[in-house]
Amino acid sequence: MKKGKKYIKALELVDKSKLYTKEEAVDLVKKTSTSKFDASVEIAFNLNLDTKKTDQQLRGAIVLPNGTGKAKKVLVLTKNSALKDAAKEAGAEFIGDDDLVAKIEKENWLDYDVIIASPEMMPALGKLGKVLGPRGLMPNPKTGTVTTDIKKAVEDVKKGRIEYRTDSYGNIHAVIGKVSFDNDKLLENLVAIVTVIVKSKPQTVKGAFVKNISISSTMGPGIKIDLGSFDKLN
Repeated sequence: MKKGKKYIKALELVDKSKLYTKEEAVDLVKKTSTSKFDASVEIAFNLNLDTKKTDQQLRGAIVLPNGTGKAKKVLVLTKNSALKDAAKEAGAEFIGDDDLVAKIEKENWLDYDVIIASPEMMPALGKLGKVLGPRGLMPNPKTGTVTTDIKKAVEDVKKGRIEYRTDSYGNIHAVIGKVSFDNDKLLENLVAIVTVIVKSKPQTVKGAFVKNISISSTMGPGIKIDLGSFDKLN
């Protein structure tokens, strides 16, 4: 694929042989953004994991200290009227139960970013696995989206909660903010997710857990970070 002039110019700013401190990387990711819109900043972890082993398939969620810069629409599914009231109070855009499950099934309705469900809704939602699963919309207890504390779950999404999970190669990709964020805010989000990932190291992993970390803007080049610039990484 042919790269544009802006990308090539941005690439010249990045020394591929260098590992940047986290502060340098955050500064550079903003300078190498090539898009006209306010690009997202993404982080990529390469981890020493054997994802064929169930205990080495990481999945979870974190509320970033400064959010992601993107507003998310929340669908809450619960039969409990008190939980429906809590969802409304917390700012959920769509609230219902079997009626909205039927809407997803019949109309392929996907006008939301996150589904939060109370446990009794899961048998009905399970039938929609082929629709919701590939889009990453299926609620899961590990990520806090199957819960009876609907209010907190909705509030966390609104504050900037992101989900992460390993792919089959032991990599994790996540959005940690926008190019327009102050350096300090991006850095704080970066450190927060690195801390969570490091703490989730499975006991069965031998040796160094984190192989490398890089960040990039949407359509911008990757910038490798010196693992030594984080405290107690491996």
